[in-house]
Amino acid sequence: MRSEGHRGFRGVLKRAVTVLAAAAMVSALGVAQATVGTGRAVAAPSGGYEELWVPSSMGPIKVQVQWAAHGGSAALYLLDGLRAPGDHSQWTSDTDAFRQFVGDDVTLVFPVGGHSSFYTDWLRPSSTNGQTVTYRWETFLTEELPNFLAGYGVSRTNDAIVGPSMGGNAALVLAAHHRHQFRFAGSFSGYVNPTFPLWSEGMRAAMRDEGNFNLDDMWGPVTSPAWAWNDATVQAELLRGLPMYIWSGNGVPTAADLPSGAGNTVNAMALEAMTQTAAQILRNRLASLGIPARVDIGPGTHTWPYWQEALRTARPMILDALSAH
Repeated sequence: MRSEGHRGFRGVLKRAVTVLAAAAMVSALGVAQATVGTGRAVAAPSGGYEELWVPSSMGPIKVQVQWAAHGGSAALYLLDGLRAPGDHSQWTSDTDAFRQFVGDDVTLVFPVGGHSSFYTDWLRPSSTNGQTVTYRWETFLTEELPNFLAGYGVSRTNDAIVGPSMGGNAALVLAAHHRHQFRFAGSFSGYVNPTFPLWSEGMRAAMRDEGNFNLDDMWGPVTSPAWAWNDATVQAELLRGLPMYIWSGNGVPTAADLPSGAGNTVNAMALEAMTQTAAQILRNRLASLGIPARVDIGPGTHTWPYWQEALRTARPMILDALSAH
């Protein structure tokens, strides 16, 4: 996660060769990879791909980007799930998100990392796994990253945000509290009501299993105001007027689950039964407030093939909201 400098004539020569090779690849393929340490404007090919290292209070964060096809300023942020890998976004490896938007005038932004973070600002580092840096994902996604991308001509105020599972509730919460930035939000199999009785214990078990993270170091005790702040259902009034797409499976597997194997499918069925309940609770809450939103619940479990299709369904809504056709 660090750039390494080069010294001496040989190092300079190697850098020149590397730059020329990269330039040739961009010319031929429209694809580039770069390590960037400042927010200055850097020319990027329309429709190309880059990997950026973005400065943050957590240290440099890798961000995968597919630039808008025609150089437009709109952006779609795609959050990951609980198992978020440290080297890539699972959207880029487990779905066809690149292909879905390849001809559209919207930049796809895939923040890398955030394992068990819920994409929120934590109170302190996790005390059970030796973590030394306090997660500051809300700050990164709503301040540091958009400010950095502005150097590339990406808008700070014409963005959409979606996420599955852990990222689903986060997408809605971030949009609720940062309406100046986000014009669309999507939750796919999201746990969109974390204050529901005893669901905190389910989160605790999941976070312990995924990296031995301590839930109490995230938002404090469940009576803390931070829990309500980070609950999309509680914050529903702040979503008024925001185009939204909320999808959940009902826990019933389909042919899409066959590659996962029996054991993984059983687990995914149980997880999705919970997200179905959460989606229904949010749907009812929005209806009671007279806030329109598209909420789809159908066959499916807690796994990427369904989230890929949810993104496909959301795509025209995202393009409309961002005026990115």
